[in-house]
Amino acid sequence: MGSDGRPFVVGLGGTTRPGSSTEWAVRRALAQAAAYGARTALFAARDLELPLYAPERQERTAAALALVDALRRADGIIIGSPGYHGGVSGMVKNALDYVEDLRNDERPYFDGRAVGCIVCANGWQGTTTTLVALRSIVHALRGWLTPLGVAINSGDRVFAADGEVTDTDVARKLDLVGLQVAEFAWQRSRAAHPVAQGSSSLDL
Repeated sequence: MGSDGRPFVVGLGGTTRPGSSTEWAVRRALAQAAAYGARTALFAARDLELPLYAPERQERTAAALALVDALRRADGIIIGSPGYHGGVSGMVKNALDYVEDLRNDERPYFDGRAVGCIVCANGWQGTTTTLVALRSIVHALRGWLTPLGVAINSGDRVFAADGEVTDTDVARKLDLVGLQVAEFAWQRSRAAHPVAQGSSSLDL
């Protein structure tokens, strides 16, 4: 939670190509979290081109340190992965492996944080198996999964050339994931600080 009392939501995902369908989907959900009053940050494309995680090595690149620091401060997280051969992409999985650096924190791993999961793949089989795998990873990292996870068949061409979501059902689901992450973060804040939060209300 920032000094202004607003929750911090981190978006993570995409492919090595800027402006991928997965990145657009994460951006859409993250924008909804921002509309609900959260501060946000996005790590996508080149931000996630990190060295292969090796737990025995202590050195970290600037990009890896920035990602770990943001996740450490996060009150909520939105993760998007493309479906590669029925599973989470190596780039996204490698980025999530860096969460091991939070193991000794007061809030280890994703503990106490709502996490929304989004998957894009060309075909329904790849989307559903990858979404199950991604949600399993988040569960192992002690994250609080949002009730809704979003599977997007990118073969249906649900994004315009500028990244705008053209499918109203997909747009609604992405907005709902962003809302659920931000709403959970606000509720956790109020529960942790009932006196400070009790004197005012959030009008959103």
